[in-house]
Amino acid sequence: MPNPTSYPRWLALGKRLVGVRRLTGVAAALLAVASIPLLNGPKTPLLLLDPGLSGSISSAPGEGQLGDPLQFSTDELKELQRRFGVHGPQPRLAQLFTSGIDQLEPLRSHTLGRLVELRPLILAESQRQRINPVLVAAVLFDEMRHAKPGEDLPLAAHSGLFSTHGPAQLSLGEMVHQGLLPPNASEAEITEARNQLLDPERNVVLLVGKFARLSRALELPQRPLQASGNPRDAKALATLAYLHNGKLDYPRRILRTMQDPELHALLYATRKQVPAPLI
Repeated sequence: MPNPTSYPRWLALGKRLVGVRRLTGVAAALLAVASIPLLNGPKTPLLLLDPGLSGSISSAPGEGQLGDPLQFSTDELKELQRRFGVHGPQPRLAQLFTSGIDQLEPLRSHTLGRLVELRPLILAESQRQRINPVLVAAVLFDEMRHAKPGEDLPLAAHSGLFSTHGPAQLSLGEMVHQGLLPPNASEAEITEARNQLLDPERNVVLLVGKFARLSRALELPQRPLQASGNPRDAKALATLAYLHNGKLDYPRRILRTMQDPELHALLYATRKQVPAPLI
């Protein structure tokens, strides 16, 4: 039996336990509300809304997610791993860091400005190879925002410190896949290949070529894939994004970026010059 003099301490402990129970009850209520489907809200047939960092497309599809094109079955993952070599999602800390970078508005504006310079080439090359230009722009937008400082400097690139180069973060292996670099390349050939990867315009051409190569390997329709209203196309776009980066959380980020109004405006909006005012 506790000493009567210890009652104040027992009382304080009891209050803390009640507080914990109340907090747990509030958290449970919030989770319950969050799990209720929005029956009366706007419907999106492709379920492309980002569920946040708490979810991952590597998890088994739950109730209401059976049509989500960002879900890969176990058999699909095994086949992609066997044929192309892919990985799991980024560590949770890396995902949080990536999300934090995405919130930097000056970096976003700077990256959009760089994309404006590449816009004509993105549209022309995507049309030539029958690839959705929004996919190309979304990958470039994402990779340019998350580039490591100094990795595009020729000295750093040729030092071998970085394995990927240029706006799309492509490797020498991609040039081998496209038949532009022999597997047993000499040092001079490797140096020239890195120079090509560092060239922004050449890098864009190689990125579109990569998506065209993967589309042929996957026997996808030889036309620009459209995510809106076509679940099969959305799944194909998610697969192409997955194979570009090799991380399971990447397709969700890319398909979300493909819905960015500013990215669409950058590619398709027409600009009219304001006539000079009459004096």
